[in-house]
Amino acid sequence: MIELLLILAILGGGAYLLASRQTNNKNAQLEQVQLADAQADARRWIERLGNQVLTISGTDTASTQAMADASERYNSAASAISTATTVKQAQLARESALEGMHYVNAAREIMGMPAGPEIPPLAGQRNAGRVTERRTIEHEGQTLTASPVATDETPNYYPGGNVAGRPVPAGWYSSPWWASAMMSGMWTMSSMMMFSAMFSGMSGVGYGQDAWAAGYGEGLEDGAAGDLGGEDMGGDMGEMGGEDMGGDGGGFFGGDGGLFGGGGDGGGMDFGFDFGFD
Repeated sequence: MIELLLILAILGGGAYLLASRQTNNKNAQLEQVQLADAQADARRWIERLGNQVLTISGTDTASTQAMADASERYNSAASAISTATTVKQAQLARESALEGMHYVNAAREIMGMPAGPEIPPLAGQRNAGRVTERRTIEHEGQTLTASPVATDETPNYYPGGNVAGRPVPAGWYSSPWWASAMMSGMWTMSSMMMFSAMFSGMSGVGYGQDAWAAGYGEGLEDGAAGDLGGEDMGGDMGEMGGEDMGGDGGGFFGGDGGLFGGGGDGGGMDFGFDFGFD
């Protein structure tokens, strides 16, 4: 009787282990399929962006800057997808490529070219809204201007989205003041005053009196913890900041910034405005 029970226990344990192994194998296969799909989708947009950057050159300051930013996003996306081992990492690479395509479309509009292909919205883009009026403020000794259209004073475009958990409206700006927060994942307390002065009361933007305190992210120092599953993933591209900003690049452009010299300095952008970081 005891021997029979032992045999049954061994058989039962073996069956359980076999079933568990089969389940794990199925899950692993599913994850591999999902990863392959995410990588393929990202590469499709990266290749499309690379073709646009390779064939379009700016004709004035604003369009040239937009194409330089698009080149930087290509480099970042190409670098990210080359090392992506999870679905989320592949999705972040795709988001970077989509952002680059929005920069390309902005440049095409300035130069009077036909609109490019329809581009999926960036995460958080709808919530952030867009600049609808020209506004100039003084912040920590710097003059900042936002405009709904490109001008000589506002050659820096941002397609809209969340940066380090805060909504930055689409528009043209005198300086890329969001760049430091995008790379570090943090805003300083003085940023709240800048946001209020720049955007409060402006129709069409996703920033009100209570927007800073209400969320669009998780406070100052943990605001970069974007979640691809929701609208607050944002343009901060948290995991793509730091070393991946204009990283290795590969592809058309090589490791030192590519066609426009983007590389680690943000596609040729001048990040001179330090936004009060300590």
